[in-house]
Amino acid sequence: MNFLELFKKPNLIAAHRGDRSQKPENTLSAIRSCIGKCDFIEIDVQLTKDLVPVIIHDDTLSRTSDVSNIEKFKDRTPWRVSDFTLKELQSLDFGSWFNHGYEPILTLGKALLFAKEEHLFINVEIKDMSNTFADDMVVKIIIDMIKKTQTEHLVLLSSFYHHYLPMCKKLSPQIPTAALQTHKHPDNLIDYLHTLQVDAYHPDDKITNQKIVFSLREAGFFVNVFTVNKTERRKKLFDWDVNGVFTDYLV
Repeated sequence: MNFLELFKKPNLIAAHRGDRSQKPENTLSAIRSCIGKCDFIEIDVQLTKDLVPVIIHDDTLSRTSDVSNIEKFKDRTPWRVSDFTLKELQSLDFGSWFNHGYEPILTLGKALLFAKEEHLFINVEIKDMSNTFADDMVVKIIIDMIKKTQTEHLVLLSSFYHHYLPMCKKLSPQIPTAALQTHKHPDNLIDYLHTLQVDAYHPDDKITNQKIVFSLREAGFFVNVFTVNKTERRKKLFDWDVNGVFTDYLV
């Protein structure tokens, strides 16, 4: 089964940054903790200074690592991910902030190999790195890692930075893509999504209503809504024919 076949199943549950209510987000333990609890897992990817794709949400290291406590990095504020090499990131702890247990930085390659081993579907969100790295380079590095690990059938690529999405399709047409959106929908939404060549639309729950969902589903797009942490709201969205919801709390 591939990701598009998965979307034929109703009422999909996606783990937002892994099982982040129980484990440090975007770590291997957060992914491992999802097994048997959800239908697919969302993780965030960005590049290190030496162009290695790593799994982390924020563009700085302060919230989810111990970088501020490391003397040799004191003068590197604001500790941007893209200013650190993989080797430097591997010297940091990405778990103790959450539960006092050590967790190393997770690379995209390791995450994908684990997903392959455990037959897990992974939504890889490409963070907006357009102010630091060339768009085509970002996309190529991530697609190359997916191809190298032979996980095209397990991956969905999404981004708030929509310029990446047609590039993804050009390099690997078989990998489904999704446009993430917050605050407000783009004008002429259906036509806009067609120009992006995406398979799915991932809107913020705050801008999601039944009319929008109906028009998207009628036009053939899959709809997955973030971030839905209340059971009643989840049920209503599924009643509207939303394909899936992203949640911080897995049952």
